[in-house]
Amino acid sequence: MVSASSTNDGNPANDEGNPAKPVRAEDAFDVEAVAAWLREHATAFREDLEGTPDVRQFPGGASNLTYLLRYPTRDLILRRPPTGAKAAGAHDMGREFRIQSALAPVFPYVPRMVGFCQDEAVIGSDFYVMEKLDGTILRRDLPAPMSAEEASTLCAHALDVLVDLHSVDVASVPELEQLGRGDGYVGRQVSGWIHRFGKARTDDTGDWSDIVAWLEAHQPADVAQTLIHNDYRLDNMVLAPDGSLRIIGVLDWEMATVGDPLMDLGGMLSYWVQADDDEFFLMFRRQPTTEPGMWTRQEFVERYCDRMGFTVTPAQWRFYEVFGLFRLAVIAQQIWYRYFHKQTTNEAYAVFGPAVGYLEQRCRRLVSAGSTDGAP
Repeated sequence: MVSASSTNDGNPANDEGNPAKPVRAEDAFDVEAVAAWLREHATAFREDLEGTPDVRQFPGGASNLTYLLRYPTRDLILRRPPTGAKAAGAHDMGREFRIQSALAPVFPYVPRMVGFCQDEAVIGSDFYVMEKLDGTILRRDLPAPMSAEEASTLCAHALDVLVDLHSVDVASVPELEQLGRGDGYVGRQVSGWIHRFGKARTDDTGDWSDIVAWLEAHQPADVAQTLIHNDYRLDNMVLAPDGSLRIIGVLDWEMATVGDPLMDLGGMLSYWVQADDDEFFLMFRRQPTTEPGMWTRQEFVERYCDRMGFTVTPAQWRFYEVFGLFRLAVIAQQIWYRYFHKQTTNEAYAVFGPAVGYLEQRCRRLVSAGSTDGAP
């Protein structure tokens, strides 16, 4: 049974197996300036914010930077954008803060927001601060043994929360409803991620033209318009500290919006490495999804569609799988772009170039399989 530790911290890059470390020089900021800003502007926990916190940085995550602010009586989490070139519209701290603030009354799996600062004079970028959720965040390997029955239960809990999210009545929350742009979400996503990929190309980027053409030619109509997370993964969830495998938090809402829920599921399963995958994809794993009892990607799709009332054939699902992997490749390429151009010295990003090449081949195999089995 997985158990929590009091040292676990509820944020996208914080758990027993991924402890906070000294802040990298390139990611340092004026801690006293943040402390002073919080004393004046925090909307929660103000009684705990005297003095200057000890600050540590979480090494996990490859998008926004995440820090632990440790006060004598309260730990908080600070999120800020990375250094270097960024995709237009990405790393919007205000948007992430507002979405979680609006979600709190209708979706009880978000941390409490403490404050959002858009004055770049404070630390050189905008940032937001939220509460720390005490619990367990699962990473590549389990912190303690889990039975096959428990692994299946964890998958069922992840499915329950995803269905809850996709069932939120966005029309009842104006701040959430305004995220939507109506029908055509799939098409906008295809064109948008193709554009991002073009902007992030480096000299070593492969030829994706056949995959891009296939995605453009095979995109389906939206199946629905729901609130979607767009980065829903086990390592963005906080499990209760009582060992029950109950999910108490969902983190990293940077890309949340209103759109097609099957696209959300496809994005989730692009990270879902299962035990019978090839050697490179097994090395790519960031979650313990290869453990005995964990559902396969196909099992998750079938159970999700049954709960939501969608009918999706394996041939139809191929589009969502290919697009999920393509989008993952674009995200990896954007990170590789920063490393390639020496905008960051974080050696953890050195693996992203080879990962993009692997995902190119994985997408191409899926596209080719569709051509040979008569799929549309």
